[in-house]
Amino acid sequence: MRCMMCERLSFSHICSACRDSLLTPQLHKRKILGNIPVYSFFPYNDIEPLLLSKHTDVGYYIYTILAKRAFGAFADGWDYENRVASLGIDDHATSGYSHTAVLNRALKSPNITPQYGKLRATNHHKYAGKSAEERLLNPRQFRYTSFAENEVILVDDIVTTGTTLSEASEILHTNGKKVILCLTLTDAENK
Repeated sequence: MRCMMCERLSFSHICSACRDSLLTPQLHKRKILGNIPVYSFFPYNDIEPLLLSKHTDVGYYIYTILAKRAFGAFADGWDYENRVASLGIDDHATSGYSHTAVLNRALKSPNITPQYGKLRATNHHKYAGKSAEERLLNPRQFRYTSFAENEVILVDDIVTTGTTLSEASEILHTNGKKVILCLTLTDAENK
């Protein structure tokens, strides 16, 4: 097969040379709800074509590569006194897999327990390319399912307005959980 980035022959969808030269995480930070940090790993323009693979046959493989490079590396180097849960935002499967579950799985470590199906949207409105106003008028209406850990890392692929992460954080807070940080592949503001 050919590398999706440089088109050289490769045993993977993205060759190791492109992974090393083009997919090196560059941490970007913003905050939601006043004090919850949201860390993103790549500038949006650097990975936009890869993000668009989300609902295609190769999306699973691309998201797995991105997850290992960003979320896996984060988990390997992250030290925290308590064991925390990580939750993928609305991790139901579409196109044969859940992209947020793929990202979430890469966080598994001695300090982080990925949880699945704990925060699912009941409103399936399409948010891609929509304004902040439209997002606020059509909340995700998350259904929460209980889990043991009290502290949480929220996981999503893209943060745009922060509305989805904020809504998820508020639902978790209502249920006695504390969101300590959010992780995303990219921040749409960081182009």
